[in-house]
Amino acid sequence: MSVVEIISSREVPLGGPRAMTVHRTIPHRQRPMIGAWCFVDHFGPDDVAHTGGMDVAPHPHIGLQTVSWLFEGEVAHIDSGGGRGLVRPGEVNLMTAGNGICHSETSTPSTSVLHGVQLWVALPEHARHTVDRAFEHFAPPEATLGESGTTMRVFLGELGGARSPVHTHSPLLGAQLHLAPGAEVELAVDPSFEHGLLADATGVTLSNTPIPAHAIGYLGVGETHMRIRNTSDDWVYAVLIGGTPFEEEILMWWNFVVRDFSEIKQARTHWQAQAGGDGERFEEVDGYVGHGGPGKNPEGMSWLPAPELPNATLKPRRNPGPTARADI
Repeated sequence: MSVVEIISSREVPLGGPRAMTVHRTIPHRQRPMIGAWCFVDHFGPDDVAHTGGMDVAPHPHIGLQTVSWLFEGEVAHIDSGGGRGLVRPGEVNLMTAGNGICHSETSTPSTSVLHGVQLWVALPEHARHTVDRAFEHFAPPEATLGESGTTMRVFLGELGGARSPVHTHSPLLGAQLHLAPGAEVELAVDPSFEHGLLADATGVTLSNTPIPAHAIGYLGVGETHMRIRNTSDDWVYAVLIGGTPFEEEILMWWNFVVRDFSEIKQARTHWQAQAGGDGERFEEVDGYVGHGGPGKNPEGMSWLPAPELPNATLKPRRNPGPTARADI
C-alpha cells in the first residue's frame, strides 16, 4: 500500500489590513515544495458580504508563476505586464513574473461567495530572470470519470489523456477533481513525478488515508497510480498537483522566490523606492480599483508596502527527498 504523507494547513491573512483568511499548506517546514509548486493557498467558501472578499492591492513578484483557480466566485486580475482578465470557475489564469511584475486581485461586485486556490510555481534558473511577463488563460474541458459522475479538469500538464496548452518551465501537473458522494477513482500518473492532493473538505482519502480538510496528501516518486475516494455524502473538490522533484534550492520571502538573500534585499529596495510600482523593474498596475474606491482597498492603501526585513540572513530551506513519510 502507498505511503501518504499529510501536510497540514495553517490560517494566514491575505492582502494586508482587513485581509481575508486563507489556509496555507505549502511552503511547510516538513516539505517546502512539491515539484516546482512552492506555494498553495486555499480559501472559502467565503461569504463576501461578511468578510469583504478579496482585495489585494498592487504588490510585486519575482522568480515565479502565479496560478489562479476558482471553484466559485470571480476575481479581477490586472498586472503591470499588460495582462488583465477575470478568474472564473473552471478557468485557469497563469502569470509569469520573471525578473519583476506587480499585480492586483479583487473579487468582483457580482461575487457573493469566493472559493478556490492560489498557487505559485518556482521558476528554474534558466527562466527566472526573463522579462517576458506572460499572461495565459485556459478553460480546460470537463471529463467524466466512471459512472459516479465525478469530473476532472486538467489545467496544467497532462493526465488521463487530457493536456493543457499553458506553458510552464518545468514538468508540472495541475488538475481539479469534483468527487461525487461515495465515488472512488483510480488515476494513472507519471512515476517520475511527486504528487500532492489538496482536500477542499472532509471525506477525501488517498490510498485509504484520510486527508483532513484544507490539508494535502503527498505521494513520492515511483507511484504509477493514485486511488482517490470521497467517503462523504456530499460532492467534494480536490486539487491534484505534481511535478518532477525541483533540484534547485530556493529562498522565499514575502512575494519573492530567489536563490540568495541579497536578491531579496535588492528587490525590496526597488519595490519600496517605486512607491507602489512606478518604475522600471516592476512598473505599475493601471486600473486597480479597490473595494474602498478608485485605487484604494478598504484601508485606503493603493499598494502593498513590503514587510521589514529580518535581522538575520535568510538561507534556502532544503526540500526532503521525494519519498512520502507517514511518521512525522
